[in-house]
Amino acid sequence: MAAAHIPQTMAFSSGNLLHMLQRYGMVFIKPVVGGGGYGVIRVSRNGGAYRYTHMKVSRSFASFKQMYHSLVRVKARRRYLIQQGIHLATIHGRPVDYRVKVVKTAQGWVFRSLVGRLARPGLCVTNLCKGGTMLSGKRALALSLPHIANRHKRQEMRSLTLTCTHIMETQFPGIGQLGFDYGLDHSGRIWILEVNTRPQ
Repeated sequence: MAAAHIPQTMAFSSGNLLHMLQRYGMVFIKPVVGGGGYGVIRVSRNGGAYRYTHMKVSRSFASFKQMYHSLVRVKARRRYLIQQGIHLATIHGRPVDYRVKVVKTAQGWVFRSLVGRLARPGLCVTNLCKGGTMLSGKRALALSLPHIANRHKRQEMRSLTLTCTHIMETQFPGIGQLGFDYGLDHSGRIWILEVNTRPQ
């Protein structure tokens, strides 16, 4: 069940990046270790042209080779992943995603919050420390996907969270809190963007 919600992800390399761009047209480059949206770069392919956006700076290139050499100079010197790009539902053109936080208590895992995070104008990351705006999950869904059954979709996120939490606990038995970042595309499909073991 959980696997159907995970975007394709590969280790960062020239060959993998070209393959992913040819398949999906848009991807995100993310540091393996990090948080707060730091170091996230959006890379896209449109016909024979290539483009990347880092924070509010975008650059376009006539070839993949030119783009890749520039990208390597821009990204930090650490390990990165390439993640299938999801075209998130938006509010007034600004992407929105969702943070679901759970903590472990003596009675088991309990939900602490389900909130929407609206990206700052011009940015592709929604993190609050990057100027994103927090909304209730209910309001974010109503504004970005008004045709979707709001309560059902929030319940679907909670159900997926519990499923993934149990999977993670078998691999990391000492965890006590988790923050799941979900993106919903324009059809309302839920995608797991990342899971944080120290959610803020």
